[in-house]
Amino acid sequence: MFSIAIPTLNNFNYLKITLESLKKNSTLDNEIIVHVNEGNDGSLEYVKKNNYLHTFSKERLGLCSSTNSAAKLATKDYILYSHDDMYFLPDWDQFLKEELLKLKDNLFYLSGTMMGPSEQHIEFNCGDTYQNFDEKKLLQHYKNYNFYDHQGTHWAPHLIHRDLWNKIGGFSNEFDPGIGSDPDLNMKLWNEDVRYFKGINNFKTYHFGSISLRKKNDLTVNKGNRTFLKKWGMTPAFFKKYYLKTNNKFKGPLDNPKKNLYYYFELFICKAKLLFSKFQR
Repeated sequence: MFSIAIPTLNNFNYLKITLESLKKNSTLDNEIIVHVNEGNDGSLEYVKKNNYLHTFSKERLGLCSSTNSAAKLATKDYILYSHDDMYFLPDWDQFLKEELLKLKDNLFYLSGTMMGPSEQHIEFNCGDTYQNFDEKKLLQHYKNYNFYDHQGTHWAPHLIHRDLWNKIGGFSNEFDPGIGSDPDLNMKLWNEDVRYFKGINNFKTYHFGSISLRKKNDLTVNKGNRTFLKKWGMTPAFFKKYYLKTNNKFKGPLDNPKKNLYYYFELFICKAKLLFSKFQR
């Protein structure tokens, strides 16, 4: 049913948790494709030994290039992008299938609801490292914690049709190592008339947030945001607020943004930032 593309960089202990959760908690005929960057920690040997589809690079490519590499091997109709430090909770793929049956075309972007110790949709601490991960606690209690079906999501794991993925070229490689790549993907989908952006409450993953391919320091965040600004003429925050309406309750397909005074004022600020960015390295 789904081709699951997972980029990884020397993150074996988390990757193993991700792969084992997919094995235990999936219900459909899915394929897993891992792109291994460097593989100095035994991850390359592991995916080979367990017969996972995979691509490989001796050097770090970045999240965008790595995911695009893995996606080239996809044979299923739908491509699901996942981080390498996520635990997929039971029946995740069944909930996605149920959502797909409601849709009349392939113009959609579906994603899950992330649980974790901090900075996720749902804060629920079952460990912040692979050493203290409490799988038993997570499986016993995750159903008691809920967010809601939400609008305008741009978070992983996310699903789009393979035809649409190929049409937009997947992730944009200029966003490597990865910051800014998710809203950029959404913008490309928006320009292909996708308006159905839905985060599904029942499709849950536990996210450690170790982030192996895109380190959140000021330099990478600023670079990604500046790249988005120069490419689209607005900031990711502006796009998520006025177009995707991120994290509001899901009410159906999105409309074009209302261009009121607040819209134009914040757009003016974006244009000022764009002008300023031309003087930055």
